[in-house]
Amino acid sequence: MLIKTINGKTPQIPDDCYVAENATIVGDVVFGKSCSVWFNAVIRGDVNFIKIGDKVNIQDGAIVHCTYQKYPTIIGNNVSIGHNAMVHGCTIQDNVLIGMGAIVMDNCVVESNSIIAAGAVITQNTVVTSGTIWAGIPAKKVKDLSQSDFAGEIERIANNYVLYSSWYKDEE
Repeated sequence: MLIKTINGKTPQIPDDCYVAENATIVGDVVFGKSCSVWFNAVIRGDVNFIKIGDKVNIQDGAIVHCTYQKYPTIIGNNVSIGHNAMVHGCTIQDNVLIGMGAIVMDNCVVESNSIIAAGAVITQNTVVTSGTIWAGIPAKKVKDLSQSDFAGEIERIANNYVLYSSWYKDEE
């Protein structure tokens, strides 16, 4: 893994987190407990800060960055960021699933208990309201989470990633 200090800021990663050996974490990044950062993920807190809550998984190839002198990236608890997703200069509240290949752009807020579908693009300054599913390019609300088959998926996936990371930590 590449853990790099930039401008005097060193990533803070609790011992109970798992970071894959080829993940990159740079600068002003603070993790909560029971997080995992998977293969080829990049988390760059070089131009602003990144704050990550508890039980967050940042899956393979995902990118988390922020915007210089404008927007930090703040990620709540129990969040899954899917493979190859991009989260940039935005706020992701608690209990959120960001699908594979989705993009969440600057100054967006994804409120708690929401799902961003795979491949969706949440354009700049968008507020994704709590309890909804958004999909498409540009993304739009497609359904209330309570009316979908995916209501339990957010918790299930977050818990699974804590389990998966334990397999890897056991091998270290």
